[in-house]
Amino acid sequence: MSDQPSEPSRPPEKSEEPGTPRPPEQPDSPVTSKTAKPAEHADTPAANKPQLPEPRPSEPQSPGAESSGAPASGKEPARAQTAGARTAAGAGKPAGPWQYDAGAPGAKDEGVTARLRPAAPPLIRPAVLWSVLATAVLSTLFLGDGIGVNLLIVAVPAALAAFFAARAAGRRLRPWTATWALGGLALLAIPALRDAGWPTFLAVVSAFALGSLALHGSRSWMGVLVGSLGLFDSVVPGIIWGVRGIRARADGSRARWGAALRTTAVALVLLVVFGTLFASADAAFADLLGSLMPDASIGEGPWRIFLFALGLAGALAAAYAAAAPVRWDGLTVRPGKPRGRAEWALPLMVLNLLFAAFITLQLVVLLGGYEKVRAETGLDHAEYARQGFWQLLWATLLTLLVIALALRWAPRGGSRDRTLVRAVLGTLCVLTLVVVASALRRMDLYVEEYGLTRLRISVAAMELWLGVVLILILAAGVFGARFLPRAIAVSAAAGVLAFGLLSPDGLIAEQNVQRFEDSTSTAIDIDYVKDLSADAVPALDRLPEPERSCALRIIQNEVLYADTPWYAISWGEARAKEILEKRPVEGDGRDCYRAGRSGTRDGYQPDDDGYDPY
Repeated sequence: MSDQPSEPSRPPEKSEEPGTPRPPEQPDSPVTSKTAKPAEHADTPAANKPQLPEPRPSEPQSPGAESSGAPASGKEPARAQTAGARTAAGAGKPAGPWQYDAGAPGAKDEGVTARLRPAAPPLIRPAVLWSVLATAVLSTLFLGDGIGVNLLIVAVPAALAAFFAARAAGRRLRPWTATWALGGLALLAIPALRDAGWPTFLAVVSAFALGSLALHGSRSWMGVLVGSLGLFDSVVPGIIWGVRGIRARADGSRARWGAALRTTAVALVLLVVFGTLFASADAAFADLLGSLMPDASIGEGPWRIFLFALGLAGALAAAYAAAAPVRWDGLTVRPGKPRGRAEWALPLMVLNLLFAAFITLQLVVLLGGYEKVRAETGLDHAEYARQGFWQLLWATLLTLLVIALALRWAPRGGSRDRTLVRAVLGTLCVLTLVVVASALRRMDLYVEEYGLTRLRISVAAMELWLGVVLILILAAGVFGARFLPRAIAVSAAAGVLAFGLLSPDGLIAEQNVQRFEDSTSTAIDIDYVKDLSADAVPALDRLPEPERSCALRIIQNEVLYADTPWYAISWGEARAKEILEKRPVEGDGRDCYRAGRSGTRDGYQPDDDGYDPY
């Protein structure tokens, strides 16, 4: 951004004729110097005279240089010549949002770009550079063998780089920034705890979104939505910022850089030489070094180089976003045209009546009316529950969309309009909460009959979170909607964190094993539970033989015979390895063709095609 915003933002007036000469040494009259605008001087041909050199846009003249060629009374024409030179040099060049030089030519502080464009960050500090370098080195060493506690190890120096850059830029740590940052680090603990890939993926994506929000500090709907992905916008500017900072530091401290490189080289040589001698002298020390050092080979060179570049670019982007955050809150959506009370309220009241009629029937069914339902439809309670869950989930999603559109075109005339909006939409939210409870009850009945699966626990968690969103909307109607966007984002992150901590694969195995032990199910679905992650091993270990060995055979091959380093092993995988080492699977798998295949499977007969879309 330009350091002189007043020059380009002043409205230009009609310039003088090109043929009218204006000597630079002639001072203005007091009246002219007070009332004339700089734009009039900038448009004069005085800036093009050969005896006055044009100043470069990136190197503005100092006050001494401006006054050296003219007497004290002629300072105003000199400033006009400088402004005219800048205008001529910047003609036809659009101002980029990542402008570092003062007085960026052609910049205009108008429109959305002025609200979004960050200020030029200060020169990158040595603490930031060292943190960025540590992130790149740790990414190279630890991220090539899997995902576990290594994500937390790499995230710590990246967070330090952002902290040092923000402090150098004068930014203060605010409560919401700390909330986003701590939430992101907590989500990165999920890969270190759970072996299942799907909650790990959700946790990593959510951690990235929270980290981006911590760097940008957004609070509006568009700011929270776009700001969660805003870190991508800082990758290229961050690299440029880092290169310029390294050049500036290297030009003034070549001797210190040389000493640092020599010291590092000597330390590495000493470590390699004496470490090799000690490892060859003692086998236990060699095993310790082998377990601590990352596995790397020459064939993995391109992959390790890519990880180094990824860590370097990511840390620089985080540091740049912390020093010069884009103001994503500047992205605004224009409110819709307010409608009349009757035009706005009548459709919603009809919808509320429909919800009320449906809920009345649901209460009758939930209170013991399944015999009537079975007599009219021929469905038992589990089939009845399975049939309606997805429709109720879609009804909840569509209701949230209706609420958003209704708020956009809601009447905004005064207190009576606000009372009407709160009454109509509040009633709709309460009725939708009952629909959410009905959907969850249907899922509970179906799981009780046929067992728990990944899809069922996922959609149940989704429905539960939608209920939390409805409660937050109700609270916003009473206390105000200032914190609603951030509160919904926090609820989503908290849901992902709780989902990972509860270990969904472990819950699935526990529920199915419990049903088998209670004789609720005559057989356990071996074909399904054998594909669960290592998080399910503690529950599956309670099964009798041959069901236990059939369920754990694939997991044992993945856990016991995988050469995974310590930093890429989760706690769930380590616990499964300990259990399987004490009590490995038995047999050769021949009994698995008969185990777990009697009776029904998830409500389907054995002669079915095996396809279960639910």
